[in-house]
Amino acid sequence: MLALGLLLVLLGVILVAAEAHVPTHGVLGAGAVVALALGVALLFSAGGSAALVAVFAGAGIGLAGGATVALMARKALGTRRLRQHNSLVGRMGVARGADSVFVDGALWRARQWEFEGEAPLARGDPVVVERVNGLTLTVRPANEWEVAP
Repeated sequence: MLALGLLLVLLGVILVAAEAHVPTHGVLGAGAVVALALGVALLFSAGGSAALVAVFAGAGIGLAGGATVALMARKALGTRRLRQHNSLVGRMGVARGADSVFVDGALWRARQWEFEGEAPLARGDPVVVERVNGLTLTVRPANEWEVAP
């Protein structure tokens, strides 16, 4: 029992280290918690402690570790909902036609910001992103002072 308990604790430590370096959103962490809780319970029982002490030690580690993994997974999954495309507002790009622009190394669908009497965008015109709606950018022609010399 002692060897199995030590092996499970070692496995739990390895899984914790792997969770810190691999984006599994808590899958490896959950396995680490189970391995650590069982390993500690086996170590307590092999050390001559009462069965009730071993159960409470394993349950305590399981609850604390489970709460920690749940919190980390919640935070990790919460970052996936952040909108990164709003950082495109104000960026410069180049028109690739009337309905597409090249901004920050990617080709985007585009709508031209409407001004009265303004000609549609032509290929190669410098543009500035004004708004982001899904995968479509609303752009306007860049002013002369915005274009780098």
